[in-house]
Amino acid sequence: MEHIAQKAKTAAINLAAADTAAKNRALAAIARALEAEKDTILAANQADLERSTREALAAPLLKRLRFDAPKIAEACEGIASLIGLADPVGATQAATELDDHLLLYRVSRPIGVIGVIFESRPDALVQISCLCLKSGNAVLLKGGREAGETNRVLADIIMRASREAGMPDGWLNLMETRADVAAMLAMDAHIDLIIPRGSNEFVRYIMDHTRIPVLGHADGICHVYIDRDADPAMARRIAVDSKTQYVAVCNAAETFLVHAGMAEALLPPLMEDLTARGVEIRGCERTAAIVAAKPATEEDWRTEYLDLVVSIRVVDSLDAAVDHINRYGSGHTDVIVTADRARALRFMDHVDTADVFVNCSSRFSDGFRFGLGAEVGISTNKIHARGPVGLEGLLIYQWRLVGDGQIVADYSGPDGRSFSHRRLDKHFEI
Repeated sequence: MEHIAQKAKTAAINLAAADTAAKNRALAAIARALEAEKDTILAANQADLERSTREALAAPLLKRLRFDAPKIAEACEGIASLIGLADPVGATQAATELDDHLLLYRVSRPIGVIGVIFESRPDALVQISCLCLKSGNAVLLKGGREAGETNRVLADIIMRASREAGMPDGWLNLMETRADVAAMLAMDAHIDLIIPRGSNEFVRYIMDHTRIPVLGHADGICHVYIDRDADPAMARRIAVDSKTQYVAVCNAAETFLVHAGMAEALLPPLMEDLTARGVEIRGCERTAAIVAAKPATEEDWRTEYLDLVVSIRVVDSLDAAVDHINRYGSGHTDVIVTADRARALRFMDHVDTADVFVNCSSRFSDGFRFGLGAEVGISTNKIHARGPVGLEGLLIYQWRLVGDGQIVADYSGPDGRSFSHRRLDKHFEI
């Protein structure tokens, strides 16, 4: 493991200097290889599905595990989208004249070596590795045991295709054991960032057992609040899509909050919509007085179901909805449905969340849909990157000062020169 991490560090330095055309050629080669070796991928995924079914893997995780032909095509589409994005490395973020012929630039640079520990979705391996390649980062990947065969095949395809396209050997490696994770967490000399994807407990464990900076999110407890001024038909469509379009993902809604002024009229048809799709409803006392619902417990408001289950609470005001979200939410994605722009803005200003939406589904919280070239995950952190973490979230910056023989002594003492500190509209150059 030490050797692998050292090799990744060396590869990261070389990859950071790779030009845009070379990285895009490698990405195109990866997409072609995934399509060419589709049958091998499907066979590996079928083996994972059969084994996981025998081992009684939970239904939501089985859904995430499936990597069929449409998902392979979607992964290749995501790579094509990534190729079309501008190279984020080397962009001038700011330029300042300190004095004549003494120019300071802030330039975007890759983070370096990123360790990503993710759940049972094999498509995440493709997204993460390709985002790291485009952003000039080396990556150490650790997927779930349930996806072992699929991940092994995908990592091998990506490594071979990218190496043949000229990328440095060792820029991507697949870890397969728990011991590898423990070793990874101890390698702060070689690994620059850890991105864990999993439960609250898992993310907390990672944070507590490493000195490496950690970026990520735990639960996706997302809410849809239907305000008193919401259009009922719009509210139903958004609520149903947020809950049922794909239930086994972190941006699916888990709780609906309904303003008391809308509850009597809205809840019965909304329940019909949901039950027609097999959704179990758990509700507060006021909800249960209007529609048939299982009693919601305190734990329900804190639960990420990832399944055809939703909790519903009737609230008396927008502020009550905001208070509920800020108390029980995970800071992932929260939605308001309303025709009142002022109330929408109040909601957005007061909900403490990474992604806040007005009159649209929570399922839009996604790096590909945001135009970020997919994502390595959703961050609920409040530093560096927040929300879907795409290319820009995998970058840091470097200060570059270009002079013409100046020394600090020239600017010291009562007769020293003064700094101009003049902002420039100028790209980095030497």
